[in-house]
Amino acid sequence: MTKDKDSVVRSFHFVYIVTFIVGNIIQSSDESEFAVDMSNSGLTQVPKGLPTKTQVLDMSQNYISELHLSDVSFLSGLKVLRLSHNRIQCLDISIFKFNQDLEYLDLSHNRLQKLSCHPITSLKHLDLSFNDFDALPLCKEFGNLTQLNFLGLSATKLQQLDLLPIAHLHLNYILLDLEGYYVKENEAESLQILNTKTLHLVFHPNNLFSVQVNISVNTLGCLQLTNIKLNNYNCQVFIKFLSELTRGPTLLNFTLNHVETTWKCLVRIFQFLWPRPVEYLNIYNLTIVESIGEEDFTYSETALKALKMEHITNRVFLFSQTALYRVFSEMNIMMLTISDTPFIHMLCPETTSTFKFLNFTQNVLTDSIFQKCSTLVRLETLILRKNELKDLYKVGLMTKDMTSLETLDVSWNSLAYDKHNRNCTWVGSIVVLNLSSNILTDSVFRCLPPRVKVLDLHNNRIRNIPTDVTSLEALQELNVAFNSLAHLPGCGSFSSLSVLTIDYNAISNPSAHFFQSCQKIRSIKAGNNPFQCTCELREFIQSIGQVSSEVVEGWPDSYECDSPESYKGTLLKDFHLSPLSCNTALLIVTIVVTGLVFAVTVTILCIYFDLPWYLRMVCQWTQTQRRARNINLDDLQRTFQFHAFISYSEHDSAWVKNELVPCLEKEDIRICLHERNFVPGKSIVENIINCIEKSYKYIFVLSPNFVQSEWCHYELYFAHHHLFHEGSNNLILILLEPIPQNSIPCKYHKLRALMTKRTYLEWPKEKSKRGLFWANIRAAFNVNLTLITENDVKT
Repeated sequence: MTKDKDSVVRSFHFVYIVTFIVGNIIQSSDESEFAVDMSNSGLTQVPKGLPTKTQVLDMSQNYISELHLSDVSFLSGLKVLRLSHNRIQCLDISIFKFNQDLEYLDLSHNRLQKLSCHPITSLKHLDLSFNDFDALPLCKEFGNLTQLNFLGLSATKLQQLDLLPIAHLHLNYILLDLEGYYVKENEAESLQILNTKTLHLVFHPNNLFSVQVNISVNTLGCLQLTNIKLNNYNCQVFIKFLSELTRGPTLLNFTLNHVETTWKCLVRIFQFLWPRPVEYLNIYNLTIVESIGEEDFTYSETALKALKMEHITNRVFLFSQTALYRVFSEMNIMMLTISDTPFIHMLCPETTSTFKFLNFTQNVLTDSIFQKCSTLVRLETLILRKNELKDLYKVGLMTKDMTSLETLDVSWNSLAYDKHNRNCTWVGSIVVLNLSSNILTDSVFRCLPPRVKVLDLHNNRIRNIPTDVTSLEALQELNVAFNSLAHLPGCGSFSSLSVLTIDYNAISNPSAHFFQSCQKIRSIKAGNNPFQCTCELREFIQSIGQVSSEVVEGWPDSYECDSPESYKGTLLKDFHLSPLSCNTALLIVTIVVTGLVFAVTVTILCIYFDLPWYLRMVCQWTQTQRRARNINLDDLQRTFQFHAFISYSEHDSAWVKNELVPCLEKEDIRICLHERNFVPGKSIVENIINCIEKSYKYIFVLSPNFVQSEWCHYELYFAHHHLFHEGSNNLILILLEPIPQNSIPCKYHKLRALMTKRTYLEWPKEKSKRGLFWANIRAAFNVNLTLITENDVKT
């Protein structure tokens, strides 16, 4: 069997099976229980152990030669059985008597010669084509197949009443394999096919057409002929064969597949079909041989609406271009498709053409096509995909006189536009324009039809959409996917835009104002872009959340972060940043407010817990410790008898004797007090001076009472004078009670100066603070200082 024949039949089988399975089989969660595929598995017989619930069984393309009742009888639910491309020679249909649900049986491409009949009333599809039957394998039992839609048969001889057993059936499709058909020259056979909508005849692919059989069909709507090989001599045989088939008024669709013919014979076939009732003529895989010359063609009134020719191979290298193209350009039909051919040009019709649809996909047409052509005034759709067009300006100029043109497809060319050369001219009727898969840049927006509504520019080299485009107010749908756009376009220039496709570009930070500027948008597809997940993207994500989910196509799966690396692959819907980190003003305000709150809180706490007092005490203690470490003990080993001399008012003596002195003496600090250590008989001044000279430190207990005491002032004066003379820093001021600055008399300028310049220790009223106060006092004394006694002085 040939590959061409296999592909034709297999394509139909595939479509039928898919439709059948989807429409009739209820799938379960475990599909393996219903469908078993054992095709192309090297089987020589039907395997054992098939699931009993199998509904679809495919054992095609194996080496099975026999079928037995036990092979399939247990498959009571079997609906589809494919056994094509095996080696079965004979078959008894009764082996399927237990398969009452069997609807699809494919036995094509085997070696069947004999068939024993049995009625399987559930069958809808029965294919016995491409076997080795001499006569059509039909018997009276086939008349009971009332549900049959498809029937495939093979035969080498035909008789008029071969199909009589199924004459009463209304079939949708009959496939008749006549590859092995043979009849002696000058002999003719006939076959009457009563009721079918589609008749498909397959002939031998390598033999010249010589079938001389009269086939008449009632209610035939579609005729397909495959493997037709013609020359100028057997052309009339083929036309005679068609005359009976095309006689009926119901035949509307005629298809020729795999045709090899001369140009002259092809034109004769066209001329034969022109007055026939056929409305749609399709020719696939056409090969033109021998020669191409001028042929007369009468374009009489015709029922033909559309001619479709795909994949034409021209084996004629030297021929008249006009002879070839003129036959097609002058056809008085509405639709013409010539695709996948080596045509390099197409002529402009000489008179006003009836063409409404022209499709010249995948040819080698250039910019010269239809230039200065004023006869295509009825043309509504023109498709020039996959050609050699290069200049968009010339494409626009081509349409100038096509006053009815609405749809133009020039995708998959090499179109470019240089805006510096000239302004574009387009017919104003174009509403759908496909310019995809070209090499167009930003300048294309300066060369577009003014009333275009649907514009496809995907897969070009566009980096930016100009904002000053003024001629596209009617644009409703725009596709700019697979370009290099960095931003979403606004709708300032596209006031009617409702559908935007802009995925697969270079958009990293789309504008959040897009939906505000494009109020009419009802569909946007912007996924698969390298989104940069930063603060700028938050507003765009929020704006998407404010529109209907039906508007944003592909959301959220195709919207992912591309950078930074930490967010790569994260869906935009899952990307979150705090408003504080993205709003500089808010961040500054927050920092300032937080700082102020902190400052106020610290201030309140400081006031409440008297923190400044503690800080002063700590500073004083630190300074005292530092000074104590810097004093050389050798310098102090002199005539000191006391660690400290205390000067205080008699009104404060209770505090001195009950608090200060006990605490110091407990630390082995020797104290000098006037009532205890003044020498009787000496003057007070002399005693003060002696005590000051014999003491290492001088403690003054300051209070309003101290200020009022004149003797206290004398003691302070002499101590300060002694310190100035000695150059030491051994004065300790204790503020027992606050002393207002204005309460110190002017004559006590020494006290005023000391209160201003020197640090003093405040006696805390709170007991919790007194530990630090005493620590500062103790830190001022070097307890390791060696003192002399009265006896030492006398000796």
